[in-house]
Amino acid sequence: MNIAKKIEKKIKTFEKGNTFTYKDLEIKKKEYSATSKNIERLIKKGIIKRISTGIFYKPKQTVFGELKPNEEQIITPYLFKNNKRIAYITGLLLYNKMGLTTQIPKEISVASSKKRIYISKGNIKASAVKSYVEVTDNNYKFLELLDAIKDFKNIPDLDKKSVIKILTNKILELNTKQKNELIEIALEYPPRVRALLGAIFENIGKNIEKLDDSLNPLSEYKLGITKEILPTIEKWNIK
Repeated sequence: MNIAKKIEKKIKTFEKGNTFTYKDLEIKKKEYSATSKNIERLIKKGIIKRISTGIFYKPKQTVFGELKPNEEQIITPYLFKNNKRIAYITGLLLYNKMGLTTQIPKEISVASSKKRIYISKGNIKASAVKSYVEVTDNNYKFLELLDAIKDFKNIPDLDKKSVIKILTNKILELNTKQKNELIEIALEYPPRVRALLGAIFENIGKNIEKLDDSLNPLSEYKLGITKEILPTIEKWNIK
């Protein structure tokens, strides 16, 4: 099979409206030059479109016109380097997806420990924030959860009772190993994160000795949470 047919066959397997990069084409290093030429040919034919250098998508036509990739699809390629995850979406867009707020940000926050990621593509803008630990495919979901706890007090339109329930349910979905990994990563986060996570864990009957030992017993955390919302707050000095 020649390179042109190989590329077209692979592109046919991609969902319309989803972004892809050269790595998704599964080509060999020596095939990059020929691939580039064929990509340009497919763009001229309108079979695919370019978002930015090395990032493309298959246009999807609807009765309302062309449906372009959503924000996450456009940003996703920037979250990886050499096929390894180095970043994740955080902030309001994440909290909206988690059901913690109805608000949608004008600018998306992208967290990474090694690379400052800034994106400006049409109406989509993303700014960089520093992650607390190195980001991997194995831990970014834990980081998302801990970020939500970190920003608990500042998430707009927050229904505290509903949010505690959502966070609790997400923790309950984790197995024992994952819960322990979450605690280990939480130790790198600010004290208020460890306190609220400890209160949630204690409320579901999880051993929280490491979190408890990591905190100053004289510190207080003003999060506006009552015992009716989370019965275990008193031990953790949460107000």
